[in-house]
Amino acid sequence: MSATTKPQTKATSFDAEALRADFPALQQDIYDDTPLVYLDNAATSQTPTAVIDRLEHFHSRENSNVHRGVHRLSQDATDEYESARESIATFIDAPNPEQVIFTRGTTEGLNLISSTFGELVVDEGDEILLTEMEHHSNIVPWQMLAEQVGAEIRVLPVSDRGELEMDRLGEFLTDDTALVAVTHVSNTLGTINPVGDLIDSAHAQDVPVVLDGAQSAPHMPVDVQALDADFFVFSGHKMFGPTGIGILYGKREHLEAMPPYHGGGDMIDEVSFEKSTYDGLPHKFEAGTPHIAGVVGLGTAAEYMMDLNWDAVQAHEDDVLAYATEQVQAIDGLRIVGTAPEKTSVLSFVFEDIHPYDAGTFLDRLGIAVRTGHHCTQPLVERYGLPGTIRASFAAYNTREDADRLVEGLRCVKQMLGDS
Repeated sequence: MSATTKPQTKATSFDAEALRADFPALQQDIYDDTPLVYLDNAATSQTPTAVIDRLEHFHSRENSNVHRGVHRLSQDATDEYESARESIATFIDAPNPEQVIFTRGTTEGLNLISSTFGELVVDEGDEILLTEMEHHSNIVPWQMLAEQVGAEIRVLPVSDRGELEMDRLGEFLTDDTALVAVTHVSNTLGTINPVGDLIDSAHAQDVPVVLDGAQSAPHMPVDVQALDADFFVFSGHKMFGPTGIGILYGKREHLEAMPPYHGGGDMIDEVSFEKSTYDGLPHKFEAGTPHIAGVVGLGTAAEYMMDLNWDAVQAHEDDVLAYATEQVQAIDGLRIVGTAPEKTSVLSFVFEDIHPYDAGTFLDRLGIAVRTGHHCTQPLVERYGLPGTIRASFAAYNTREDADRLVEGLRCVKQMLGDS
């Protein structure tokens, strides 16, 4: 597919069962011929054959280092590497592929921003505004920066339903705010945050915004120009791509002003023992041999996703989530955590009398893969007074039948592990 194709313009129909056939992992049995129900997509999605085949082809026919070789294999690898960058730029509607920086994932992207851009804009006495629903990856780097420069972390609260308390934004977005970092979609609650309003409010005060898109990029069209966030970061392994590869998009003026994050080969212009000068975008931030196969695989995953009908995918995912929510909340002694009206892909819940870990372990023996714990959002889970939740997270290949298996499994959990 052409890298110029826009993801939201594809008009083909969507067939979840046909999509499932593209994912070999979904065809396997777990424990005594029990078919797998995979509901841990917020952690890592499965990989389609198109990506698996692309990785195999790269390793068997194209494997070579990029950018510095004059031989044919290196030139081919470089072409494929940069072609993937163009595909991903199209996937997020970046103005220029040079603004697409390859990282190891969302976590490294956020650390890169905090360690470079953060040090440019956050000074002693300033405030960094986060929200109560942030992933640890969007908390700890900013804490480290705050400790280093003498800044303060402020936290916009979350309501009982799992929505940001936007009516209180004026209390937290103040003249001392130097930077805002917020998740687009909560990985624990599934809440879709009103990031447009938040970005507009921050920019009205000349405050830059970092957007964690790890949970939004897999589930909705992302247009970074329309969002107008200063930075947008996401991971390949949550959107049908390989692990260990991610994307940092930034506005050009910020990326050009930021110092390099790592030093080494390929990010330099000239090196002497007296002084080194650095290459331009995007290579200034891509020191050393990159995860070339991961980049190529992620480019294929982006192409695969752009070939889907996004309207139909979103309608299907919303239907499965709504159906699962309705069925799960009918189980006695079970409470859903996160009931915001604007949600996608995630259903978190707890039993009154069963620890999440015990429930998750029991479900695993039934072939149902969910995640349990605090999901790297410990402050958020503690806000609800819980040790953790059981999280079922859906992708485009999940169906109502998967939801039925989940509900059947939860009823078994209640029967076998609940207090009599």
